[in-house]
Amino acid sequence: MRRYGKHTDEDDIRTRPGRRNTRPRTNIRPKHEDASEGLVLTVDRGRLTCLVEDRVVLAMKARELGRKAAVVGDRVAIVGDLTGKKDSLARIVRIEERTSVLRRTADDDDPYERVVVANADQLAVVTALADPEPRPRLIDRCLVAAYAGGLEPLLVLTKSDLAPPDKLLELYGHLDIPYVVTSREELQNGTALARVREQLDGKITAFVGHSGVGKTTLVNSLVPEEQRRTTGHVNAVTGRGRHTTTSALALPLSGNNGWVIDTPGLRSFGLHHVDPSQVIHAFPDLEPGTEGCPRACSHDEPDCALDAWVAEGHADPARLYSLRRLLATRERKEGD
Repeated sequence: MRRYGKHTDEDDIRTRPGRRNTRPRTNIRPKHEDASEGLVLTVDRGRLTCLVEDRVVLAMKARELGRKAAVVGDRVAIVGDLTGKKDSLARIVRIEERTSVLRRTADDDDPYERVVVANADQLAVVTALADPEPRPRLIDRCLVAAYAGGLEPLLVLTKSDLAPPDKLLELYGHLDIPYVVTSREELQNGTALARVREQLDGKITAFVGHSGVGKTTLVNSLVPEEQRRTTGHVNAVTGRGRHTTTSALALPLSGNNGWVIDTPGLRSFGLHHVDPSQVIHAFPDLEPGTEGCPRACSHDEPDCALDAWVAEGHADPARLYSLRRLLATRERKEGD
């Protein structure tokens, strides 16, 4: 009986290479210098719709990007099939540096921040004057997020045929924040659109607002070629509309003279990611009064100079109340 020892003279035995014999991994990644530039228009379940030159291309994120996610408004580098044909799929290999970022958290005690829009020039805060009732606290939160993210704010007050804008303009009209007041009739005959377009031309504008304020209706009027389904019902008890815009979408204005980005309706706007000391910057009417505050003043303590500043008539007491409410509620969910 023949026995095979440790060393045999057979040279035709097939052996499987071990893992240690395979080619080692490398941290060197391709630079993709031939990648094309694209703009992210919308994101849906891991698939990103991008504009590459004049073509709409469907793409997915490359594995080498890791957990870094691209959002609407991002400028990206794309390789692969850029024809835009049906069933084609390209690959996003790089996300370019952002010039601005709109962030929010679900609640003030939620540490997970969500990037809503990138590279927008301004944030249009759309608020209905009635049906549903305006929410100044939510407006203040949006202003804080805009200043923190490097966006210029714009107030768009809708449904002026149902209620006058005087009360809100008393709070915000003197803050050097541009604003536009619209009514349903003016939207239908186009006069309001002309005023809104003056604020949008040549800029990338992200639209945010509480559900049911007419945000998507306004976007549909600005970009009639890309109609989005609007909120058809506002709950009579809660004053809130149903979410019908479920994902952000970038749309070009006619004449290629700017972009509008429609975002889902807001229930709340958490600011966990914003340093409390930076919140005062969203209240330019109160900020000069902080010069007399003690060092590291929380603006909600007995020695705060803002009380005397407001008592002397330099600002509306409602604005100081809004600031302190905002600072106090950063640790709990916005409820109004």
